[in-house]
Order: sequence, then C-alpha cells, then structure tokens
Amino acid sequence: MITNHKLFFALWPDDSARAALARLRALAPGRHIAPEKLHLTLAFLGRQPSTALPGLLGILERLEAPELPLRIDCLGYFARPRIAWAGMTRPPAALAALQAALMAELEAAGFPPSIHDGFKPHVTLAREAGTAPAETAFEPVAWRAREVALVESFPSGEYAPIAVKALARGAARELGFPPARE
Repeated sequence: MITNHKLFFALWPDDSARAALARLRALAPGRHIAPEKLHLTLAFLGRQPSTALPGLLGILERLEAPELPLRIDCLGYFARPRIAWAGMTRPPAALAALQAALMAELEAAGFPPSIHDGFKPHVTLAREAGTAPAETAFEPVAWRAREVALVESFPSGEYAPIAVKALARGAARELGFPPARE
C-alpha cells in the first residue's frame, strides 16, 4: 500500500529565531500558529506518495546554499487565504537563488513548476485573519537561517521534519555576509 504524505520544503528556524518569531504573533489578528510550526516555506508539494520520498531526499541532499541572514522587518496579509504573516522588505538574493535552485530540481524530478509559483518569502503568524495586521513598528527579527528541511504536515496539524540539511557556513562568508556567531 502506498501512503500519501503532505510535504513541503522550508527554512527551519533554530530555537532562538523561533522564539523571536513567536513574539511577532501578538501583532497578527487571527488564529495564531503554534511556535513549533513557524517556518519559511520554500516549496509546498502537497500530497505525495511515499515512493516520492527517496527522490525528494536526494533533492534536499543536493541543495547547496550559504547560511542566510534574514531580517524579518515587515508584516503582511494574504486576503484570499486570510493569512497574517511576517516577512522582509528586502529578501536577500541568496534566498531567491536557493528557492530557484530548489524549484529547478523539483521540476527536473517531474514536479510541476506551479507547486510554489510566485515566491513571496514569509513566515505565517496567524490563519483565519479577518484583517491585515495593523501597521506597527517592531524590532526586526534577525534570523540566520542555517537549515533547510523536508517537512511533513500531519492531519493532526503537527509538522515534523523528515530530514534537515545544514546550509554551508563558509559560502556565506565568501558572499560577503557577516560570519555566523556561535
């Protein structure tokens, strides 16, 4: 029997970034996302058969990218799905390059390019938001994204990373980003 899995690729925050992102939920109307579910989706795959997992794990293994210094400094709203989110006024080029590389790998493996068309990097803070978050000044969240994950979403609403890959530290320094702090 083939089991289906609801899957997505995401930047997975460490505990410090997750706590800082969780504090931003107070600025968002709607049903707040649990802190352990906060992430930045790179590609949503939807329901996939278990037979797709080896290929997806191979794609994750082949992804090459530097650690990404992200500055979460704005709030936004997607009216159609009624989602309040936090994002970046100027996402780094390396983030767009990572997402484009992932999409190219997925398309080469037979996944349609429409699976995450129109990439708008964001962290969902709340669902069922009837209105956009108020324009409120807040201390930006500095998040050094160090891991990309293949994640499963369960019917219970829980998310569980299936596999996580560390992003390369040395490459980030070569691109002119400040060195990572321990």
